[in-house]
Amino acid sequence: MSDYRFRGISQTNKRAAVQGTFTVSHTSGFYATVWGSSVDRYIYDNSQEIDLIAGYKHSFGGTTLDVGVLYYYYPNSGFKNSDFAEPYASVSHTLGPVTGKLSAAYAPKQQALSLDNVTKRDSLYIAGDLSAAIPQTPLSLSAHLGRSFNRSYLTFGEKYTDWSVGASYTWKSLTLGVSYVDTNKDLFNGTRNISKAGVVGTIGVAF
Repeated sequence: MSDYRFRGISQTNKRAAVQGTFTVSHTSGFYATVWGSSVDRYIYDNSQEIDLIAGYKHSFGGTTLDVGVLYYYYPNSGFKNSDFAEPYASVSHTLGPVTGKLSAAYAPKQQALSLDNVTKRDSLYIAGDLSAAIPQTPLSLSAHLGRSFNRSYLTFGEKYTDWSVGASYTWKSLTLGVSYVDTNKDLFNGTRNISKAGVVGTIGVAF
């Protein structure tokens, strides 16, 4: 992808990122995922992020409930206490080609979320997503609105709102995507405003 945006804020100094994910799921609804991405060194003084996820998903009718825990792991992050856990829950409903989802992620007070890496902070993020597949075409549209409610390391010390709109095209196992991402805050890393509006392009392969 041309930029890794986490809740609207670039994790790669508005430069390209390489990401990969692997998921194992069971018919009972339990699943486990390993996800990884390159990041810039201002993210916990590291160049890698690895997310370890365990969850449970169940569908009834057109509604799907998804709950789990996500553990953020930053290898070789030096002296900083960088790793933390974040439980999450979401409910989505599909009606024809349209799917709406409400989600919440709450990270309890942990040292890694503090701005000074000494005290403990918590983090609450609530989001709404809307996606729609255009019938008889390989095109899909999406929209996202999220709000970070706590001042923590994840928000670089400020409460803020992020949003995005996007489109994707799927051909066999290949997906091409483009999205417009923005926030209502200004956050600078040197001369780069890493929370400023931008267009993100992605190329993905699923197998």
